[in-house]
Amino acid sequence: MSEPLIKAEELVRIYQIRHGLLGRPTPVRAVDGVSLTVQPGETLGIVGESGSGKSTLGRMLLGIDPAQSGRVTFEGQSMPTFGTPQWRALRARMQLVYQDPLAALDRRLTIAAQIGEPLDIHGLIEKNERPARVEELMAAVGLRHDQADRYPHELSGGQRQRAVIARALATRPKLIVCDEPVSALDVSIQAQVVNMLRDLQEKNDIAMVFISHDLKVVRNIADRVAVMYLGRIVEEASSDVIFHSPRHPYTKALVSSVPVPGKPLTGRMILQGEPPNPTNRPAGCAFHPRCPFAGDICRSSVPALRELGNGRTAACHMIDDGDASMAA
Repeated sequence: MSEPLIKAEELVRIYQIRHGLLGRPTPVRAVDGVSLTVQPGETLGIVGESGSGKSTLGRMLLGIDPAQSGRVTFEGQSMPTFGTPQWRALRARMQLVYQDPLAALDRRLTIAAQIGEPLDIHGLIEKNERPARVEELMAAVGLRHDQADRYPHELSGGQRQRAVIARALATRPKLIVCDEPVSALDVSIQAQVVNMLRDLQEKNDIAMVFISHDLKVVRNIADRVAVMYLGRIVEEASSDVIFHSPRHPYTKALVSSVPVPGKPLTGRMILQGEPPNPTNRPAGCAFHPRCPFAGDICRSSVPALRELGNGRTAACHMIDDGDASMAA
């Protein structure tokens, strides 16, 4: 296998939150010992419930949120410190697509000005070449020439997200982190944007980290899927393996929640309760209060993420090394 484009090793990110004006700061482990790799041209999907640490992990991969421990390497080199000239120079090779396109765009600037802004910041082309490059980018994402002089509020949600993607592509990056890029769009527009992202990725050989809670979208675009729960990866495998034979109980519950046309809604694995308070994590496996298969070892010991064969890793005491579920 080739050298990973980006590699994360034991990343930890802890936030201090305060309850009330005079409350004592409480640590929250938003990302707790996550390791992963992304190959050139590959799409890694990261899924999980809200609050599982997906967005924080995405920002850490780009060096926007520094890690308290662990490290990120990009093309074999350690990620530079946030805000340094070296980090700013590297930003041309890695970009972020935000969830809310209206918030990501400057309402005072035209779409053409914002798409061309990264070219000026990084000094990638001559000033007289910029209009042609902006027009090329707009055409690549399906925006019309007459929309160049419009402002963000004059476009639809799908058109704004296309403009954000065009801006991310302007520097010809090798990696794009998409943080819930279609969750605010209508279903029909979601399909258009996902298909466009997939086509642009194949055409430009871009690696992508696709963060979403919508498993239908992830299934259509991801090569591999990492499932997160309360700051940790609990299962990782190829997209086909995850969706056809999930092993971790949490992954099973997520996959069973995806509606399948023509099939009844019976036989689903429905989780009880809400994710635990991250400021008061349960002992042992964090998922055990909601897991129907939890045993005594789950309440006392944190399961390690281990290889199960077929390119799959999982963190569960109830799965044996022979790739057969003990809980079943």
